[in-house]
Amino acid sequence: MSIRSTASTKGSVVTKASKGTSVTVYSTTNGWSKVTVSGKTGYVESKYLSTTKPVVTTKYVDVDESSSLILRSTASETGTILTSLKRGTSVTVYSTTGDWAKVEANGKTGYVHSKYLSLTKPSTSSNTPSTSSTTNNNNTSSSSNTNTASTSNSNSSSNVTENDHSDSNSTTTSESIIKYVNVSNGSSLNMRSTPSSSASIVTKLARGTAVTFYSEANGWSLVSANGKTGYVNSAYLSSTVVQLPGAATAKISKVYEAYNITLNDAVNIQMKVNPQTDKKYSTFISSSAFSSLNSSTNPTQGVVSGTWNIRGGAGTNYWVVATAKNGTTLKILSKVKAADGSTWYQVSLDQSWVNASPDDVKYYLDPNNFSSDAIQQLQFLKLSTSANLDPAEVNEKILAGKGILAGKAAAFIKAGQTYGINEIYLIAHALLETGKGTSDLANGVSYKGVTVYNMYGIGAYDNDPTTGGAAYAYSQGWTTPEKAIIGGAAFIAKDFINAGQDTLYKMRWNPNAAAASNTATHQYATDIGWASKQVQQIYNLYSLLTSYSLTLDIPTYKE
Repeated sequence: MSIRSTASTKGSVVTKASKGTSVTVYSTTNGWSKVTVSGKTGYVESKYLSTTKPVVTTKYVDVDESSSLILRSTASETGTILTSLKRGTSVTVYSTTGDWAKVEANGKTGYVHSKYLSLTKPSTSSNTPSTSSTTNNNNTSSSSNTNTASTSNSNSSSNVTENDHSDSNSTTTSESIIKYVNVSNGSSLNMRSTPSSSASIVTKLARGTAVTFYSEANGWSLVSANGKTGYVNSAYLSSTVVQLPGAATAKISKVYEAYNITLNDAVNIQMKVNPQTDKKYSTFISSSAFSSLNSSTNPTQGVVSGTWNIRGGAGTNYWVVATAKNGTTLKILSKVKAADGSTWYQVSLDQSWVNASPDDVKYYLDPNNFSSDAIQQLQFLKLSTSANLDPAEVNEKILAGKGILAGKAAAFIKAGQTYGINEIYLIAHALLETGKGTSDLANGVSYKGVTVYNMYGIGAYDNDPTTGGAAYAYSQGWTTPEKAIIGGAAFIAKDFINAGQDTLYKMRWNPNAAAASNTATHQYATDIGWASKQVQQIYNLYSLLTSYSLTLDIPTYKE
């Protein structure tokens, strides 16, 4: 739940509070309550507050013994992987929405597939294999160390490229990196549920598709792409961008928009509103913060007295990462002397989202870090400009097999032309919100006796997404899939794209407001990496096409 600076959904987000968090309420007016939580004061919608603490339950991870369950930062296959949970791990369940459960485990809070949780602790065998893999995207993956024969299919347009290699080498990366599918034009690469050529196919990836790479073992790589996670043959991944089929004929133009503000000034403006990140920092707190320690000589735990800042270094000159309120117990990692001689403790901070460092904010604000990258440059894609798509090609290469969205290219193109929105962006938005055309809202929900449709998740609030989304669709008269596609585009265009924030970068950072009024306002998200995280799906959709155009609107700051 967002705590906002004003009693409005347009107010900037001061902080976030998870389900069950205790808040102090000062007043309630017109459906909004003024509250204090974790030392910060702001406004929340009163309907999300309760006088009784919500019930939480304990469940257990129930996957194969050779597997593990991925805990993600958001209820999405594209959410950052926080950790993996072994069979039998106890988790605290706060809520369940759709296929996802919000849980806490091992000091981390995030989301897992609810189908892999059980009310009873599963039995474990003493002969647990020493290797493991992951359970994700409705698949349970098991390790495989057996030698299998190498097979190869030709790379003709009707073939899928896949070999099954075995070796003893294994690599894992703690931070995900991007790789690219490198198969012949017309071929595709199978993503499978387990590292085996006999495993079920999760999806097929076209040449040039960007994938997020997590680990590699025995010739198979664990990757995610287009909202799916699974295993692909490592031989067909490249670390460099692969030439796309349409790259030679695509019309790509670049424009540069100058802002009368320096990059450093822009960073300082953003820091005033506490931009968020899911990055993990080393965190420190003054020794004066503790009212009691479990040891006077070598403490490992302390209790906070009052409200104190937890900082990104030992000293008050470092930025505030988070705050610790009265009575909070913190795990102490070490004692540190600050430059001024004062004593600080390095502490463990188990929060999914924290205030970002100035250096990290500057990195994501600086267009030069992204403008030359084939994927990341799409942060600057002008969303108010048509992609000039061929509807037949879109239906064949993008929407085929996408549930209710199949064959609806003409509706997306009409929506884009009517409201001035890039059609690829609309399609990417709809694929994400509808689970590739399979959600209940996308396929029609009865509301007040009328079947209505919602393709962009508009009004689908977390507490009851289906009813909320259906109510909004009913109010707009979205009684056919086409009406929902076209009508929903008006909503998307209204608040940002038609207001001049017509790139993902502008939606996130609003540089015009920063330059004009020295304020960080009307921003779509608080996550500093939000724009960067959106572009992979858009890139992958473009990679499927041979006929398109795009315009990049790249910001420049004063020297």
